[in-house]
Amino acid sequence: MLVSLQWLRELVSVEPACLEPGHLAERLSIAGFEVEAIEDLAARAAGVVVGHVLQREPHPNADKLSVCRVDVGADEPLQIVCGAPNVRQGLHVPVALVGSTLPAVGLTIKPAELRGVASSGMICSLRELGLDDGSDGIAELDRILDTLPPLGTAVGPLLGLDDQVLELAITANRPDGLSMRGIAREVAALSGGSTTFPAAAPVVAAQPLAAAAADREAIEAGGLFSLTALSGLTVGPSPDWLRQRLERAGVRPINNVVDITNLVMLETGQPLHAFDRDRLGALTDGTPEPARIGLRQGRSGEAFVALDGQERSLSEEALVVTCADNPIALAGVMGGLAEAVTTSTTAIWLEAAVFAPQAVRRSARSVGLRTEASSRFEKGVPREITLAAADRAVALLQELAGARVEGRWLHQRAATPQPPLPLRRDALHNLLGPVLVEGEAQDLDDERITATLEALGCVLEEDEEGWQVRVPPERAMDLKREVDLIEEVARLVGYDHFAAHLPDPLIPGGLEPAQQLERRLRRSLCAAGLQEIVSLSLVAAAPGRVPLANPLLADYGHLRDNLHQELLLAARRNLQASLGGFWGFEIGRVFPGGTASGEERHGERTLLVGVISGERRGERWRSSGKPTPPDYFQARGVLQVGLEPLRLPLEDRPLTDAPLLHPGRAAQLLVEGKPAGWFGQLHPAEAELLDLPAATYVFQLELEPLLSAGTRRNRWQPSFRPYPTVPASERDLALVVPTDTTAADLLAAIRKAGKPLLEQAELIDRYEGAQVEAGRCSQAFRLRYRDSARTLTDEEVEAAHGRVRDALERRFGAEQRR
Repeated sequence: MLVSLQWLRELVSVEPACLEPGHLAERLSIAGFEVEAIEDLAARAAGVVVGHVLQREPHPNADKLSVCRVDVGADEPLQIVCGAPNVRQGLHVPVALVGSTLPAVGLTIKPAELRGVASSGMICSLRELGLDDGSDGIAELDRILDTLPPLGTAVGPLLGLDDQVLELAITANRPDGLSMRGIAREVAALSGGSTTFPAAAPVVAAQPLAAAAADREAIEAGGLFSLTALSGLTVGPSPDWLRQRLERAGVRPINNVVDITNLVMLETGQPLHAFDRDRLGALTDGTPEPARIGLRQGRSGEAFVALDGQERSLSEEALVVTCADNPIALAGVMGGLAEAVTTSTTAIWLEAAVFAPQAVRRSARSVGLRTEASSRFEKGVPREITLAAADRAVALLQELAGARVEGRWLHQRAATPQPPLPLRRDALHNLLGPVLVEGEAQDLDDERITATLEALGCVLEEDEEGWQVRVPPERAMDLKREVDLIEEVARLVGYDHFAAHLPDPLIPGGLEPAQQLERRLRRSLCAAGLQEIVSLSLVAAAPGRVPLANPLLADYGHLRDNLHQELLLAARRNLQASLGGFWGFEIGRVFPGGTASGEERHGERTLLVGVISGERRGERWRSSGKPTPPDYFQARGVLQVGLEPLRLPLEDRPLTDAPLLHPGRAAQLLVEGKPAGWFGQLHPAEAELLDLPAATYVFQLELEPLLSAGTRRNRWQPSFRPYPTVPASERDLALVVPTDTTAADLLAAIRKAGKPLLEQAELIDRYEGAQVEAGRCSQAFRLRYRDSARTLTDEEVEAAHGRVRDALERRFGAEQRR
């Protein structure tokens, strides 16, 4: 947004120092409107004065050059060599004196000799002064200026080059910043001034617009669509003040009708568009009635020629304004060339509407076109200002083009009044704290609060707790809560004016127990030999995955629903790079999709997933250089070592319904009796598909249940037990049990039956082969007995050992192996 300080001074009443460019730029940047550049227009014409061509002679050595004697109000006329075809005797022209610089063309004027003739200065064109008028000749001040000033007068102020222009970066949440009224309110609030806007134009009475059902639906999606019929216009060049305001805002002047619509857009933030009524009438063999103008989505392949002269092929994403079903404009983006206002136009339809931001954004993107109008509609235009902007344009058209109003037609969605926002005095003071006044901290006074918000256009009504605040329509998009109003007060008063105060008492921060445990878990898994991996959370499309509404790339347009897939692909890449193996894990979120009762449901889970594939290169020193990939139990042991910080007993149960895993080499992992994940060898078909070795193991655990169980207070309470001072007695117990009997079940029964003397029990061997009958296996355990107070006798140990054997025989049908 380009902001002219001259225009701003007409809208804001403040101390002159407050509008000094450097000071204002600093205040606006601190308040959230970053000033990216400041252009001093006076620099374009510094050293350029009014001159009078006293004599013009052909150059003796060049046919296209002229030698001129120019009076610039000095003691002697200057001799200047000029190449413009329109230079002639008696003409008043802008003359750049020696030593001056023309930034528009990057030229510094120096004494020169052109084809043997000395030249002291330069006769300038408007283009060389940064005012492109479309011509190639020098500027003729006799034609441009109504009154000629004395010779030697500075040209800059005569051509409007006596202004400064600020270039502001407007954020998406501040659409009011794309209008001079919005910037004026901001400056008034920052500087303690007041705003003075042009008087409200007379309201044009409106009658209902009879739109078709489809058009009515598209109109109501935006909120409002109006057409004002005007006739008797005289289209021609705009007055200088209007042209200069547009040029300083970066808008090219066209004619008085189009320029008025652009001026009102810059002033209020409401884009407008004018259609030639007679040219629209040609589409329907007569003057079109308002009902023939509608709004619909474009049709695939439909041709449209915009004002820039380019023909575009529309799609169904394009939103178009139509006349008799013919597209005449891209709604909120750009009008059509065939219906544009020209010098022969005498009657127009003035369109003032509000279009849905999403529809304008899709429409502009579909044709690859972004304009001043679309940038405003995309951020949101309040429909409360739309008709007022149309009235303002009508008044200017009557004044500058002699227009006559014939009527207005309007269709709008029923408005829902916005309730006032409560602003509690205590909430504001508690959140912001005191301000510093002459070095002393005190609460912000009520007058400062109300003045700040009223300068923004808010209407305040005081109540017991504070105020009821009605927000102006231009700020309704970003002032929706009490805290938003408090932020506005802090932003405009200045964050640097508030006292710094710390909470009392001071409480040091730190990681929560779950965060600490997660970090220990990561370190432990790395110590166990696994490398942590971080993969992208965006993946390609697949059934069940959640799509993004606006993906940057088609191949990364969905949220991942698992972690093991990317880890397995990483393992394959490692093996293809001639590495011996891949041991890695990742802790990350997945987003599985699903349906329930016909409706989509999207969840979010945090998983710990790992892959152990092949060998670790550093282990070959133990096998004389031969590859030794881990077997199932070794890989399971790696996971057990990595999970040591959790201090949780994990129980393995056979798992047969996991398609990713080998049906006979997979286990469900239970924590405190509840399923927490799985571990197993990769299914041979999957390993072959991914070109991975058979000895590839995958595990997956739900992280949140693990951290919840691992951070219970009683689990981390340190306990002290004295070192035993009496010897222990160990016994081995080999049992023949059915092959589907797990060691975990046997150990649980052993520990229960061996109390209170049993101190430790562990599995030391499992055998299944020819010396054991089919369907049964041998499992051997080592049991350690001890009494903390005395040495046990053999009879006491045998009695406890016998109770263990009897319990296993009763529960599992176990037979002691001889």
